[in-house]
Amino acid sequence: MAKQGKKMKAAFSKVDRNTKYELKEALGLAKEASYAKFDESLDVAVNLGVDPRKADQNIRGSVVLPKGTGKKFRVLVFAKGEKEIEAKEAGADFVGGEDMVKKIQDGWLEFDRVVSTPDMMGQVGKLGKVLGPRGMMPNPKTGSVTFDIKKAIEEIQAGKVDFRVDKGGIVHATLGKVAFSVDDLVENYHALIATLVKMKPASSKGHYVKGVSISSTMGAGVRVAYMP
Repeated sequence: MAKQGKKMKAAFSKVDRNTKYELKEALGLAKEASYAKFDESLDVAVNLGVDPRKADQNIRGSVVLPKGTGKKFRVLVFAKGEKEIEAKEAGADFVGGEDMVKKIQDGWLEFDRVVSTPDMMGQVGKLGKVLGPRGMMPNPKTGSVTFDIKKAIEEIQAGKVDFRVDKGGIVHATLGKVAFSVDDLVENYHALIATLVKMKPASSKGHYVKGVSISSTMGAGVRVAYMP
């Protein structure tokens, strides 16, 4: 087990891991328990009562956080013709087709989000083993496979967060930055939870939201007393 430094011990001592805190208190504690010199992300883990092995319970989607994420994303768009021009005018950092596919196959990964028009997915599909594990493969369910390129780019820069349930039934997502106010983080939290609740599969029985935990990038996890 890694040795804890003084700052880490002081940060973790602020949180009782056996206690479920009200949302605002939990967010405040998570902010207090951050100790890195950089502005850490404030993340949430939502344990859902689903079985990801079942197709209809493999939760995947996106939400535009009302207060944004605090990040500026480098956007790569796969498009051609008029849509390539639209992407450039909308502020895409990189636009291309087969040339970009080859560049990525050669090891280039200097981008954060990927958008593609439907007609380019035949080419983009070649990058599944590269983009898939990094969570960057375009998908219609997250709005990243679309002909409305302008809207897709605007949503990403406005604070769009993609999410997908992992094998353990947990959805991990960012709520913003530690520097955000508690009120702004509360708004983002409710937007994410509301989106997840709307996506509850009819086949999911019992408690859907089984548990929620919030933490900064380096800080301690804070359990939330979830109120449906």
